[in-house]
Amino acid sequence: MTIYRLLANTTFGPEEIERLVQAYEQTLRALGLKDRSDPITQLVSEKIIAVGRFGIEDPAEISKVVLSELESGSDQSR
Repeated sequence: MTIYRLLANTTFGPEEIERLVQAYEQTLRALGLKDRSDPITQLVSEKIIAVGRFGIEDPAEISKVVLSELESGSDQSR
């Protein structure tokens, strides 16, 4: 799973990692992504970790912010 590989290189503690993994899984479900080898999961992982650095503790809120960022980014390419 992509997020675990990326989290290995961070200073997040176990509780923070658990929240980020929950947010990651929630975000992938919202996007309908089941294949963890899909390249978009790398982007999702990176965004989850970046948002996690803001100190948001609720996995649902982290997911919401990431989904909003992904939506904003896709709007810019139209």
